[in-house]
Amino acid sequence: MPASEQSLNLLAKQYSQLQALEIIISEEKVVLQQHQPEQLINISQQKNQLLVNIQTLDQQISVNQRFAQDKAAGLLNQELSDIENLLLKCQQQNQVNGQIINQSQLAVERMKTSLLENHNKTAITYDNKGKKSGGLSSIGLKA
Repeated sequence: MPASEQSLNLLAKQYSQLQALEIIISEEKVVLQQHQPEQLINISQQKNQLLVNIQTLDQQISVNQRFAQDKAAGLLNQELSDIENLLLKCQQQNQVNGQIINQSQLAVERMKTSLLENHNKTAITYDNKGKKSGGLSSIGLKA
């Protein structure tokens, strides 16, 4: 007995959504590597909407009695395996994007620290006793 058309259609839609997610995650990686914040906002919005759609469909599938029967009978094993493999691929690509984000944040923090250190070096003055002072503002001068 073959799986019902309803179950196959649900899984085909889910697979299609995951393919779209895979594409968006790939685009997100390129945008992250090229440091394009405006495009990153658009891609993030698309990704979030797609994830909501995936979750909604997943909930519909979980309460579908015919799907549960087909799954229990083992009629959807290949389709479910394909979906799981694609989902795993999306998760791995998403982890890579997360690593790119973390590395970018670390680079920004290093640059910020370096800039603050350079600023502080140029702002240091000495008082009449030879002690370091934070700059002109510490002696009450205003520009």
